Amino acid sequence: MPSAPAAGGAPVDSSSYKVGASDVLLIRVWNEPEFSGPIAVQQNGNITMPLIGDLPAGGKTPVEIQEILAKALTKYVVKPLVTVTVQEVGSKKYYIDGLIARPGEYALVSPISILEAISKAGGLQDFANSKRIYILRGDKRIYFNYKDVLRGKHMEQNISIEPGDHIVVP
Repeated sequence: MPSAPAAGGAPVDSSSYKVGASDVLLIRVWNEPEFSGPIAVQQNGNITMPLIGDLPAGGKTPVEIQEILAKALTKYVVKPLVTVTVQEVGSKKYYIDGLIARPGEYALVSPISILEAISKAGGLQDFANSKRIYILRGDKRIYFNYKDVLRGKHMEQNISIEPGDHIVVP
């Protein structure tokens, strides 16, 4: 399974991760430095390459982008060898605030549950209300009882985090 480290050190699976606006791709074309380097995905989902112009990247995997880029480069390079990796995830993020060891913004590079997200953020602080944690998702507030889930009860609460979710630990 091809993977690359993204911001925060979490690996991004190049065959399944869908690239989005604000992600930064590291493009390497063997023996062609003018086509190689970091490139940000624009808000419209395109990347802009020298000589080639705009290419679609949003919603595609790095492997799919590699194929599109290699095909486009055949006008300028004989049998181009292209690799595309995600250098920085900017499109899919979630947030954790409140009485948590490391509150902040986190990249969502693969499916992750609430329990895993709390663990990734260093766990709860001593006086956190572990029974009243909630996730803000759009206009919904979804409650999560940390103690119940740790005891194996009400596991249905341990839902997957979605981009834009905001976990609040009171």
